[in-house]
This record gives sequence, structure tokens and C-alpha cells, in this order.
Amino acid sequence: MSGVRWIAGLGLALFLCSLAGWAVAEHWDWLRLPLSGSDEHRIDVRAAWHGRVMVVSWSVMLPLGVLAARYFKVMPGQGWPAVLDNKRWWRMHLWLQVGGSLAGLLGVLLVLGMATRQTALAQWHALCGWLVMLCACVQLVSGFLRGSKGGPTCEQWQGDHYQMTSHRVRFERLHKSIGWLALLLALIATLIGITMVDAPRWMALSIAAWWAALFMVGLLLQRAGRCIDTYQAIWGPAPTHPGNRRRPIGWGVRRLPGD
Repeated sequence: MSGVRWIAGLGLALFLCSLAGWAVAEHWDWLRLPLSGSDEHRIDVRAAWHGRVMVVSWSVMLPLGVLAARYFKVMPGQGWPAVLDNKRWWRMHLWLQVGGSLAGLLGVLLVLGMATRQTALAQWHALCGWLVMLCACVQLVSGFLRGSKGGPTCEQWQGDHYQMTSHRVRFERLHKSIGWLALLLALIATLIGITMVDAPRWMALSIAAWWAALFMVGLLLQRAGRCIDTYQAIWGPAPTHPGNRRRPIGWGVRRLPGD
């Protein structure tokens, strides 16, 4: 049955790709025009590369890092809870967030000192952009200061995470809240940016479709119960673990009852 589903899904994906290719070919003259409908689109080279780098950072790497952390703490086929503490999600989350933050820094450096028209859109774009970078800094620093792990897989059982100390609770609340805020600000900054530079229509539609796809994937994974509590993903559902005796932190987080 699973093989049939994969074949059906692949066939649907190929059909949709073919349909999208036909639509692009039929409407390319309209798609290549700027959003305003102007006959030409000019942008400074540094500003253009700033936009490309920021899209990779804010619209690709950072959201994928969030999806990895939220929905893949237990991997498909892992055999949880017999197999615990899968670290692949952590590595994906770490490298995507650090890489996205570094790409964002590069994007800032590309336009630092450039003379721009201080329109209302430009000011809002700059404000949201700097706030995203501030959120990235807070996330990186808070990650380093998250405290010790502890638990049966460590030499030292006593740890902030295993004991769910007040330090760990504050970290999780801050880290998750800032993460969602950063995503929202990144989306706003991206929408303002493509409007401000009068980007080609195909680019605006592609970015919008990508964000819509991210939202749909997140919604499907959430409905499938993939958002499992970090604590249980690492140590399992047994009520003997102290962290299992308190409510999970964050909205929509799934916790399974222990034996």
C-alpha cells in the first residue's frame, strides 16, 4: 500500500510540475515584468545579491531549520521509544540556523553603507531586517547558554534539561517564542523587500508559493502528530523521568502517556 501511495504521489508531483511548466511558458511575457507592470527593472548589483542571499537565509534555511526541530525529533522508522535520542534533527536544526544566520550577516554586509531612498517601505524593511538579525543573535546566544543535559545517557545524571530546571524552562520559552517571531518578521521583511525593489512577478510568485508550501507541510506534519515533545524524544515517556511530570512547553506539542 505504501508503494502505491509513493507512486501516486510521484505521478501527481510530475503532473503538477508539467502544469506549472506549461503555465510559465504560456504567460512568461507577463511573469517577467516587474510587479508594477513597468517595461524595465533596474536594481543595483549589491542590492540584487542582498536580496538573493536573504531569500536563501530567511525563506529557505531558517524555516527548514524550524521544521526540522519541530517535526523530526523522532524520525520516521526510528522505532521510538525503543530507540531514543535521535540527534539528526539537532544537527539539521543547528547547521541550518547557524548557516542561515551567517548568510543573513553576509546579506547585511552587502548593503551596509549603501545610499538608499528612505521611503516608508525602506524604513519598515530595514526595521524588520534588523529585528530578524537581533532575533538570530538572541537564538545563538541562548542556545549556548541553555544549560547542561544530564539524564541516563550522560555521566552526570543531574542536568538542567533532564531535571527541567527553571533555567531550562526559561530557555525553552524564550527560544521557541523568539523563533516564531523571527519567522514572522522574516516573511514581512521579504514581502516588503520584493515590493520595494519592484521585483519580477515570477520571483514574487515563487517566493509566495514557497512560503505557502512551507505552511502546508507544517500543517500536515502537525495534524499527523509529528510535533513530539523534545524531552520524550530524548528520554521516552516513562513517568519516572522528572520532566515527564510537567506540561510540555510550546503550543501544539504532543506528549504521549507513559506505561
